[in-house]
Amino acid sequence: MAGIDVAALLAEARYWGLRIATAESCTGGMVAAALTDVAGSSDVFERGFVTYSNAAKVEMLGVSEETLAGHGAVSEAVAREMAEGALAHSAADLAVSITGIAGPGGSEFKPEGRVCFGVARTGRETRVETVEFGALGRAKVRKAATEHALGLLVRAMA
Repeated sequence: MAGIDVAALLAEARYWGLRIATAESCTGGMVAAALTDVAGSSDVFERGFVTYSNAAKVEMLGVSEETLAGHGAVSEAVAREMAEGALAHSAADLAVSITGIAGPGGSEFKPEGRVCFGVARTGRETRVETVEFGALGRAKVRKAATEHALGLLVRAMA
């Protein structure tokens, strides 16, 4: 990734003794791929969950069906449960989650380019946020979301 020094991110996690997990929907594993592109990442990267479907979010991460029904998959509530579920279903200390509408398409209420993120770290409050990347096109939204998630991991180590 161009903007985030992934090797430095991994070195920082290594320094703090943190293991990382990812829970990805619209990015389909791109954050996990960025982390594992760096040789030696296996001592920091614990696992990645690609939970594209709602059923996968429920089965693999323990996301509540009620949360999905009440808020929709693209929501901060689901991003929170995805990040917390990644911690609960792994040996990681730090997890980032991504759920969004990469496009093409979207709706009046959930437009293309809306991506919700969650960051969970053992012993800390889970943080969530929504970024409106806009209708950049599928590839650019996915790339921007991946870069943003890597940045969230860096900030979560501070």
